This record gives sequence, C-alpha cells and structure tokens, in this order.
Amino acid sequence: MIQDLIAQANGNFFLFAGPCVIEGEEMAMDIAEQALRITQRLGIPYVFKGSYRKANRSRIDSFTGIGDEKALRILRKVGESFGIPVVTDIHTPDEANVAAQYVDVLQIPAFLCRQTDLLVAAARTGRAVNIKKGQFLSPEAMKHAVQKVRDAGNNDVAITERGTTFGYQDLVVDFRGIPTMRKFAPVIMDVTHSLQQPNQTAGVTGGLPELIEPMARAAVAVGVDGIFLETHQNPSVAKSDGANMLRLELLDGLLTRLCRLRKACME
Repeated sequence: MIQDLIAQANGNFFLFAGPCVIEGEEMAMDIAEQALRITQRLGIPYVFKGSYRKANRSRIDSFTGIGDEKALRILRKVGESFGIPVVTDIHTPDEANVAAQYVDVLQIPAFLCRQTDLLVAAARTGRAVNIKKGQFLSPEAMKHAVQKVRDAGNNDVAITERGTTFGYQDLVVDFRGIPTMRKFAPVIMDVTHSLQQPNQTAGVTGGLPELIEPMARAAVAVGVDGIFLETHQNPSVAKSDGANMLRLELLDGLLTRLCRLRKACME
C-alpha cells in the first residue's frame, strides 16, 4: 500500500493526518471530510490517522480513549464512508490482529520500535506497517526494524521520523536522517510530534505548533515521501497532544504551500 501511495503522489508527498486520539464519531468524520476535500483538490493521497487508545501517557489520569471497540468502529466507518485508508497505532502483539480487522496500516509507536514480537505480529497481519523511529535511535539503526518486518514476510513498510531526544524536555530533527532512512524504506515526516516538548513537570506534554510549517517545508524540500501531522478543530480543548497539533482550518493553506514547494524542488 505504501508504494501505491507513492505512485499516486506522482512526485508529490502523501499525507497521514487526523486527530491524536479518537474522541468521538462526529469529530473524526468532520476532520476526515475536510482533509479529504483539501487533498483531493491538491492531488495528495490521503490516509486518515487516529489512535484508538493512547498507551503512552505521562500521568495515570490522562485521557486514553473512549473504549477500544468503539474507537476502532469509528475508524472503520471513516475508511468505509470516504473510501480512504486508515492508520492507527498498536502497543502489544495481541493488538495487531484485532486492529487489523478495522484499519489498513498498523503503526508502531516510537518507544516500541525495537520490540521484535510487536513488529513481527504487525507484519504477519498483512497490513502495511509504519514504524516510528525511536527518539533514542540513529537513522541507521532503523534498518534493523524494517528488516524484522520484511523477514516476517511483509514488504509493505515505512519509517516515520519524529525527532530525537535533546536534553530532557525537547526534541530535534536531523534532516540528514531522511535520505539515510530512505535507503531502507519510504520515509514519512511526523511534523507535529517532532515539535513536542515532552517530560514537562506538570505531566502534560508541551509543544511548538508555530513551527509546524517550517518543519514541514524542510521535510518536503529534503524529499520526504509522506507528511504526518495531527490536526483538530480546536487543539486547545483536544484530549491529547493539543499543544503541538495543527488547527484544522489551517490545513488547506499549509498543504497548498507545501505542494508549491515540492513542485519547485522537482524543477
């Protein structure tokens, strides 16, 4: 499927976008409808993104989801209603077969990208596998994660860059890593998570959403295959990662400018 997205993009980038976590059906359907309308006009292949459950939380009282089955059913409804692929993340090997019944792409969270059993379980479902690069890993090390998926019989795999830990409460992106990792598999740039400021003393992750466009421009200019970003109608009230999400009303302008940049880079 990943190669199909690249072919459909025809030199442009494809897009993974949606809310951090599924908060309800109405919000998910609205985001998908608006994003699809924009991407169809711009010729960007679109994959709806939404977590059915958040397992990596700083505090035990943080929002984790509306219930696994309920959220997964919403993800499937989004895909079927709009005729688009859907991606969600999994956290344990047992979740792979369950989530694979509802979505097209299984995403491996960055902190879990070395977990062999998880990678193999995702690969064996036959779904596309998107592996987020660990904040603690070099780009070169991701070839081993990719190889685990391929050795399990699945060549439909991509790598997502999402920043590298810098000190205790910040992330940086080394754009040299994108061409390096493209030697192993197609590369997606997770723009919004790369702008997180984790491990804040309050237990709520901060972020730098004002840098979304510069980060995305840099990735497009370097030649990334896909862009990943989280978007919400009102990030200030989002139940997860609101500090670094893109306001939905800004998506059209951002993608329009990124398409112009990619075209200019190809000339």
